[in-house]
Amino acid sequence: MSGTTPPTIRCPTCKAQVPWTPESQHRPFCSARCKLIDLGAWATEERSIPGADQRPEDPAVNDEPHL
Repeated sequence: MSGTTPPTIRCPTCKAQVPWTPESQHRPFCSARCKLIDLGAWATEERSIPGADQRPEDPAVNDEPHL
């Protein structure tokens, strides 16, 4: 299959075309920068997976330390 064009996808952050090959180290992102921007969005909860809140209502049950 030599000579075929590899499939491409769009970077989730900047929408640049990214070839889906082993050489594309940051796939599905185009660069380390776009990868870190996406990670930051998850860390600050700009992005999340929808669902019910799983934290207990009673603070006495909460395992998180109180500061």
